[in-house]
Amino acid sequence: MNTYKTIIVIVASVTLFLIFTTDYEKQIEQLERELEYNINANDSLSILIDSLSREIDTLEWDKGLWDFNITYKGRNLISAIIQIESSDNDSAYHKGEDAVGCLQIRKCMVNDVNRILKRQGKIKRFDYKDRWCRSKSINMFDIYCKHYNLISAEEIARCWNGGPRGINKPATAGYWNKVEKQIKENS
Repeated sequence: MNTYKTIIVIVASVTLFLIFTTDYEKQIEQLERELEYNINANDSLSILIDSLSREIDTLEWDKGLWDFNITYKGRNLISAIIQIESSDNDSAYHKGEDAVGCLQIRKCMVNDVNRILKRQGKIKRFDYKDRWCRSKSINMFDIYCKHYNLISAEEIARCWNGGPRGINKPATAGYWNKVEKQIKENS
């Protein structure tokens, strides 16, 4: 009788073990399916976020044009400067000057804009890599022009090319001629 009870206990234990093991295996399979689903959902969300980021950059660019809608004879000045500086290429790079992006911003310009922001008590700062982003480049352009109180299209173009006193430098007159010609071509 004792042997019989022992066998029953062993069979019952093995049966319970197999039931629980099978149940755990099902739970593991369910968790693996959930994990796969979450990974796929995460990938989809990453793609959506990337798409939204590109859309935000586009909207910021459009907003930048509206916020800084300086015109000369009815045409957008910033578009003409971007065309002259980079042929409208956000990836433009001039190795000799380390000028980067659509507005061909050099490191000294980023430093100057960050100095301006610091003097204004603002927390925002730009990195050198921000020169590659059109909306951030336009934002730096905007900060620079407003700080130096650049008002006329010629003054803005010449000072963008030759620094804060660029309007007084004869060498920037040629740059202004190019910008003015580009504005006329865009009309």
